[in-house]
Amino acid sequence: MPTMRAAQVGRAKGPYEIVERSVPEPGPGEVRIRVQASGICHSDMLVKDGLWPGLAHPRVPGHEVAGIVDAVGSAVLGFAKGDRVGVGWYGGHCGRCDSCRRGKFVLCHAGRITGISFDGGHADYMLAPTDALARIPDGLTAADAAPLMCAGVTTFNSLRNAGARPGDLVAVLGIGGLGHLGVQFSAKSGFKTVAIARGKDKEKLARDLGAHHYVDSEAGDPAAALQKLGGARVILATVTHSPAMTAVLGGLAPDGKLVVLGAGHDALQVPPVLLIGGRRSVAGWPSGSSIDSEDTMAFSARAGVRSMNELFPLEKAEEAYDLMMSGKARFRVILTTGA
Repeated sequence: MPTMRAAQVGRAKGPYEIVERSVPEPGPGEVRIRVQASGICHSDMLVKDGLWPGLAHPRVPGHEVAGIVDAVGSAVLGFAKGDRVGVGWYGGHCGRCDSCRRGKFVLCHAGRITGISFDGGHADYMLAPTDALARIPDGLTAADAAPLMCAGVTTFNSLRNAGARPGDLVAVLGIGGLGHLGVQFSAKSGFKTVAIARGKDKEKLARDLGAHHYVDSEAGDPAAALQKLGGARVILATVTHSPAMTAVLGGLAPDGKLVVLGAGHDALQVPPVLLIGGRRSVAGWPSGSSIDSEDTMAFSARAGVRSMNELFPLEKAEEAYDLMMSGKARFRVILTTGA
């Protein structure tokens, strides 16, 4: 029986273990993917530290996956061997709950999560249900595509649903794994784009990514700086530091919206009068379904949006994970299989 390598987490708070497993066979409605690239995300800590309720170890994480369909199970329609596909956080929906019946598949009450509900992409091969598959367009390599399956779709999909129109002022708080993509998506979509980060040293990068303005949050009040520019229709908060989000709330224009993407643990302080007086709002946004990931990749291929990545071979999964969690990665970390 053929075997493969997998970077599994054998127990909560344990290290990645490079193990040999049998190559899995796809069941009904599933395909087998020969993984070429699999991004490491901060959310992988939910598996690494055993924080997800009911999680069963051992588990192979990885929900930023790009590869090639290698085998097809029964009852599979629309995908064939040789297709280039990606798989993200969204791992399928039930089709029966109220959210699914209203077409909000990513909000499925019984939704599956890649790398949590089933083994993810930190391996030579993985299985995935067909409703979780997104087609990778020509023009994107596997390493280009992988981070778009989580970091990319989260920023692109939230921005296109936030209510801003081309020409409006959009601010991106933070220039990291999410933010460096958010700046590109905003600028390429025709928004007057402001990047907000700590320190003057990040200005060149922000402008190279397409930002029209840069606000150093250490040099003054970022909310006042946004108001000086006319006020932001949308602020994409890609950081996890809640006080930094609070600090920019006053920079929203009337009817402006702060969209929270960074999953911080501290409470967000929101003055009610600020919301009421200008009909401002605060909202959260998850990633998106497989078609949203497909849209993200298609836009990125056409517009030239690319993630900045650091590549590691699969066998260095632990080193790669430590780099991502240290905050020193620039900006996404990708495991490659050599396939």
